[in-house]
Amino acid sequence: MRNYCKVKISKKASIREESLHPWIFDNEIDEVIGSYSNGDLVDVISYKDKYIGTGYINDNSKIRIRIISRNTNDKFDIDFFERRVRYAIDYRKTILDDLSCCRLIFGEADYFSGLTIDKYNNILVSEVNSLAMEKNKDMIYKLIIKVLNEYGYTVDGIYERCDSLLRDKEGLDKYCGFYGEAPNYNSTVIVENGIKYYIDFENGQKTGFFLDQRFNRLAIRNIAKDRNVLDVCTCTGSFGLNASVGGAKRVTSVDISESSLEVAKRNAKENNLNNIEYVCSDAFDYLDSIKKGEYDFIILDPPAFTKSRDSVNNAKKGYLELNYKAMKKLKRGDYLATCSCSHFMSESMFLDMLKEASKMAGVDIRIIESRKQSPDHPILLNVPETYYLKFFVLQIV
Repeated sequence: MRNYCKVKISKKASIREESLHPWIFDNEIDEVIGSYSNGDLVDVISYKDKYIGTGYINDNSKIRIRIISRNTNDKFDIDFFERRVRYAIDYRKTILDDLSCCRLIFGEADYFSGLTIDKYNNILVSEVNSLAMEKNKDMIYKLIIKVLNEYGYTVDGIYERCDSLLRDKEGLDKYCGFYGEAPNYNSTVIVENGIKYYIDFENGQKTGFFLDQRFNRLAIRNIAKDRNVLDVCTCTGSFGLNASVGGAKRVTSVDISESSLEVAKRNAKENNLNNIEYVCSDAFDYLDSIKKGEYDFIILDPPAFTKSRDSVNNAKKGYLELNYKAMKKLKRGDYLATCSCSHFMSESMFLDMLKEASKMAGVDIRIIESRKQSPDHPILLNVPETYYLKFFVLQIV
């Protein structure tokens, strides 16, 4: 075994680690053999002294150790990280037609715990939310640029959106701005499924756009044809735009944010779509205000109602109310697309909520499609945190 500090974990944690989850929590450490500094690599051993893996340790975080390898022969040099980068980019090249707009690195699912990198044309937007990735980002950025260049992709700059509350939990300062040399622009226009979107990667939500709904947006087009569509929590208008392109009679896109709606209007103009009305309103209030049958297809894409296990029951009530209100306004044969982007709202919990909402609304529902996040946001079966987006297309029957 390599000459790293050894951290022995509890029996309960050792048993859980048989499922290959990469996190060791602060209350799972029984003994430390040797010394370390925050951000160092340490070897994790079971209560029976069996090697489990090697990871980065940080005393400031409840996720005390983030395991990056379970191979005792690995050397954590530049070649190791280049292999990881190539695996991630080669995977995207396999599952996507092109890499003009996609998620290149998806944290744990790509074995870069605490790192997210999205690509918008020639700009990479990075979120660094762990000490491990903060220490190694210089090398990782250079490797990503190197591999992309080899595949014929140019990188004009890397914009860092490192202002998440998760950084507080890692003992890291927050910051935003270009890494290194900055290009002379702070926005771009991407094309996804044939639709143009204006991306403000400096001021937009998250990294500038929600790439995870890529194929779910495409999935609603056929249903939208010749229908009156209501797109609730539209943000920058993506589902409404897809409904319009799909042949909807008319579309109403609703959001509580005036600034988001301004971007949505700009996107509609960019795509020469003239049958979309934009309304600034609370989602619950707007659903209360409409008549039954006024729309025959409603799309619900709310923000995460919970970001912790402690508040998941309150979140369920929010999802329940929103979906109940939508179902009450639809007639038999009409359609509802609904989703949750919270990991803590599991698929089974979400389905139970939909059953309850349909019972409250006095309707039955038929599942047409059950979908997940786009495959450039891959799901590791042994890391349930990587499965967060649940998307259902339903019919009222």
